[in-house]
Amino acid sequence: MSESKPVEAWMTDMDGVLVHEGNIIPGADEFVKRLRETETPFLVLTNNSIYTPRDLQFRLRNTGIDVPVESIWTSALATATFLDQQRPGGSAYVVGEAGLTTALHEIGYVLTDSAPDYVVLGETRTYSFEAVTTAIRLVEAGARFVATNPDATGPSNEGSLPATGSVAALITRATGVDPYFVGKPNPLMMRAALNRLGAHSETTVMIGDRMDTDVVAGLEAGMRTVLVLSGIMRADRVDRYPYRPNRVVSSIAELVDDV
Repeated sequence: MSESKPVEAWMTDMDGVLVHEGNIIPGADEFVKRLRETETPFLVLTNNSIYTPRDLQFRLRNTGIDVPVESIWTSALATATFLDQQRPGGSAYVVGEAGLTTALHEIGYVLTDSAPDYVVLGETRTYSFEAVTTAIRLVEAGARFVATNPDATGPSNEGSLPATGSVAALITRATGVDPYFVGKPNPLMMRAALNRLGAHSETTVMIGDRMDTDVVAGLEAGMRTVLVLSGIMRADRVDRYPYRPNRVVSSIAELVDDV
C-alpha cells in the first residue's frame, strides 16, 4: 500500500477472497496466520446472514483457515446492532435462518408475527410463500422493513440462487415500501465493523472480490481498498466502474507480505 499512513487493521470479505465454493483460496490460510501472529486487528466480513459466527468459524476451519469467532462479522450481526441502536428491546418478524434469529435474540429482541416493530428479511435456502405473505401483510400494516443485504443472487454448485435482494424486491413490489439494507455496500456495516475493531478508517484496508459491494463499501467508509481477482470480478471489467480500488491483485496470497 503506497499511502503514507501505515496499515493498522484489515477487513476481508469471505467468499471469493478466502474461500471459493467451499474450498480454500491458496494463500488465505497464510494471510490469516500472519495477521494472528502479528496481533494485527482484523475482521472477516460476509453479507451472508444464514450462519452464526460460530458456524462460519467451523466451516472456515474445515478448509484450513483458523479464524477466531470474534473476528467474524456478518450482515446479521450488523442488522442486530442497527436495530438495537434504533429501537432497543423491540420486536421483529423474521424471514431468515439461525444466523439472523440468533443475532436478534442476543440483543433482546422478541420474534413475533403480532404487530412487530420490524419485518426483517435475511437470506434462507427455503423461502416460504407463507412467510413472505405474512411479511407483506405486516409491512402493509405498518411494520418497518429492514433487510440484511441487497444481494440479488447467491452462488451454488448448480448455479445462481435467489437471495435477499430478490425477495426484498418482491415484497417491495407488493407493498410499495422499500427496505433499509444494512449490509454491504451500506457503509453502516463497515462503520460498525470499524467500531468493533476499535480501528480508524484511514489506517484500515478492505479486501474484496466485488466492485459493487466490497470496494464501494470500503471506499464510502473511508478505507483503502484491494480488489482480488480470485472471485467474481474479472480484470477487464474493473474500468467499467466510476471508482477504482487502491490496488488490484490476483489473490490474497499477494498480500501476505504486507502484514
